[in-house]
Amino acid sequence: MGTLPERARGPAQLVLTASVARRYYLDGRSKIEIAEEFGLSRFKIARLLESARASGMVRIEIGYPGVVDVELSGRLMDTLGLSHCVVTATTEEQPEKLRQVLGASAAELLQEIITPDDVLGLSWARSVSAMATALTGLAPAPVVQLTGALARPDGDDSSIELVREVARVSGGPAYFFYAPMVVADASTAAALRQQPEIDRAFSRIGSVTVAFAGVGAWLPTQSTLYDAVGEDERSRLAEMGVCADVSGVLIDEAGAPVHTELTDRTIGITYDQMRDVPEVIGVVYGLSKVRAVLAAVRGGLVNGLVTHSTLARALIEAAGRDADRQDGPPARAGA
Repeated sequence: MGTLPERARGPAQLVLTASVARRYYLDGRSKIEIAEEFGLSRFKIARLLESARASGMVRIEIGYPGVVDVELSGRLMDTLGLSHCVVTATTEEQPEKLRQVLGASAAELLQEIITPDDVLGLSWARSVSAMATALTGLAPAPVVQLTGALARPDGDDSSIELVREVARVSGGPAYFFYAPMVVADASTAAALRQQPEIDRAFSRIGSVTVAFAGVGAWLPTQSTLYDAVGEDERSRLAEMGVCADVSGVLIDEAGAPVHTELTDRTIGITYDQMRDVPEVIGVVYGLSKVRAVLAAVRGGLVNGLVTHSTLARALIEAAGRDADRQDGPPARAGA
């Protein structure tokens, strides 16, 4: 068949280019097969394919036809310097529905990365509890409780049940203890930490290789710990610079620990212990937690995230603004 000059860009050339591109990219035909069909050289076919891409007629996107937004996951991982990042492509904004979606994604990530050589640490959070509910299988790794339990009016699940449920699925040993997360005074907390059951679990914290936790913003309904203390203490801690809590560890906006009287009354993992865990993955939802998540990443308490697209974009934008103000890149996880 006749061909148009190489530089022609009329309708016939456009149709020819589109037909060649369709054969190659959609039908999986080779360049030689296409050349034979159209009576052209394979070099001409190669030039047409190159033209189709250069003109925008053909656009190649790397994606996954599921709930994971792979492009946004990669952007957020690069922006914050994360080791793992899963962003769900959901338009859901209801907290209960978001927890279910993120819980399922977190369960898939946990099942993928954990091995029998790992030690899994769990801090109770509604999102982490949803992950445990979604688990269908897990390598037989030991499971360690990282914090005491908080009494909540909206449910009976706790740190203890979370660890026991995940260990039941994995078949690995469970290290759990019966104690509240916050007690009345520092002396009671110190005495409880010496109890054999608690000491047994806490002695395993140093061997934890992967941990999953929530990230709480120091705001009403955005932190289980915030909701568990009195109004005067909440205000006092906010005045001291508390921005977020991760597994009961209080931090400021820079990610530095804020040691308070509440810290001494808390039964759980410490700031230094959490920073020493190689992988701490936060399962987080809600736009109100942007500053809290960035603080947790800056402090090295969290170096992986499972979140949703709305929060992911807000985190990228906030990190960019911070970088502009500091005239440098945002702090990376674990820095």
